[in-house]
Amino acid sequence: MKTYPAEIEAEMKKFHQTLSEKDKRRYAAVEAMKLGHGGIGYIAQVLGCDRNTVREGMKDLQRLPENAEAEPRVRRAGGGRKGYSETYPGIDEKFLAVLADHTAGDPMNAHIRWTNLSPVEIAARLAQQAGMVVSKTVIRQLLDKHGYRRRKAQKN
Repeated sequence: MKTYPAEIEAEMKKFHQTLSEKDKRRYAAVEAMKLGHGGIGYIAQVLGCDRNTVREGMKDLQRLPENAEAEPRVRRAGGGRKGYSETYPGIDEKFLAVLADHTAGDPMNAHIRWTNLSPVEIAARLAQQAGMVVSKTVIRQLLDKHGYRRRKAQKN
């Protein structure tokens, strides 16, 4: 089996570290297939990965369709932090209950409403009254969702 010079191995390691998990497996598999017999063990040693990772990369390459386009995701969808509506079911009703006594609006337009509370004050009252600790960013999203606007003083 042919081996690569030390400079090439160093460049391969550097490039390998910049890839996503899936691309690392596939790159290792391609390099191992170039070398033939003994390539899996050599590439696994050079790149610092497991032999099974290289074998899994070979399986990935076999499963590729003929006209493969770039895959937009590396991991499956659904991971990460859940949204505030999933974490706190019923947050909309409790949010509106907090704002009930602090809401004003335009008598000429029923869709324009505002509150005299800041997002920080609303978050504090929501935590106190409903036991829901949310950030001011979530409060801003809720204000926007329910059609509340920021009231600004105007000069005439």
